[in-house]
Amino acid sequence: MVGVLSTRGTVRLNLLAAGAFVCGGSLFAAGAAMAQRDLRDPLAATVTYLVGGFFFSLGGWLSVLLAGRARSRARLSAVVLFVGTLFFAVSLVAAFASGLTPRQSNGWIWLPDIIGCLCFLTSGHLALLDVGHGRLALSTGVLAWWVAAVNQLGSALFFLAGLTAFTRPATDQLVNAELVNWGTFTGAVCFVVGAILQAFDTPTSTRTVGAHP
Repeated sequence: MVGVLSTRGTVRLNLLAAGAFVCGGSLFAAGAAMAQRDLRDPLAATVTYLVGGFFFSLGGWLSVLLAGRARSRARLSAVVLFVGTLFFAVSLVAAFASGLTPRQSNGWIWLPDIIGCLCFLTSGHLALLDVGHGRLALSTGVLAWWVAAVNQLGSALFFLAGLTAFTRPATDQLVNAELVNWGTFTGAVCFVVGAILQAFDTPTSTRTVGAHP
């Protein structure tokens, strides 16, 4: 009976984590669309990103709890993911500051964002290794592999968006604002898809349980 209850609790926790990532990814996609539509007034997009970041962090924390009894590589993947969401949170809060110099903007917004992206990529790599039992392999017949692979694609798109969000000191402009928005939008869509797939996956103590945001 204890095992049944534990399994039910794990399934419930997995659904909560997946739901948090769906909310976070959806809000990030909406924020990117808002930013692309109105590049001169980013307040609405900034607020939307911040709320989305909360759900990403919530999903990351739930993933840590979910991975508590998983293999060590899966646990590490979940922890690194959660740390990445915290760096994103720093960047999202700092985005509300006004009058920042390019150096301050890069230090408080761009740098934490890039570190968060690197954490996401590292987490995804660990998740793929866990699904492949220690090696990177195509496992298209395994749902957990699709969860990790789709989210890793989203992480790569976020990283690309992060790189182009650097503020040029000479012009006080982003490297490529449109690429920032489109990279964020497509990456967020990947996270939503990955989270939906995660909801259909049934984690156990011997399988990869950590999905990305």
